[in-house]
Amino acid sequence: MTLQVGDKAPDFTLLSDQNQLISLNNLIGKKIILYFYPKDNTPGCTQEACDFRDSFAQFASFNTEVIGISKDSPAKHTRFKQKYALPFTLLADETGDICEAYGALDKQSLFGKSFLGIRRSTFLIDENGVIRAIWNKVKINGHIKQVLHELTRL
Repeated sequence: MTLQVGDKAPDFTLLSDQNQLISLNNLIGKKIILYFYPKDNTPGCTQEACDFRDSFAQFASFNTEVIGISKDSPAKHTRFKQKYALPFTLLADETGDICEAYGALDKQSLFGKSFLGIRRSTFLIDENGVIRAIWNKVKINGHIKQVLHELTRL
């Protein structure tokens, strides 16, 4: 089943870059930008993370938490976060179960090999845990502006 605007966001509990368990249900009361990305320290993912970092104060002004999710380990997330001074939480979905629950896994191919990889996706979740906007197959340039625009409408 594909998630739609208006659906309750699937709950999860994942390890963070600080080795703490974070659950979506514990974040109720804040808006959440949940973004799925393929891999730490790759050019596109680094650009996306730095764009969120550079607009972090604007997100905070909307009482909005930014959370990035990939299949990288908590230790990799810690290094990535430190290297680029990222002020938000990164979560490790090493099994890919949460990526799958949010429809962010896609068949991809690289050098003739097929694999299940993360499709760059972003979800705007309101204070009650309801999905208010979905961006699939995100193009990095201009994405932060789109997300901030959507926040102003809530």
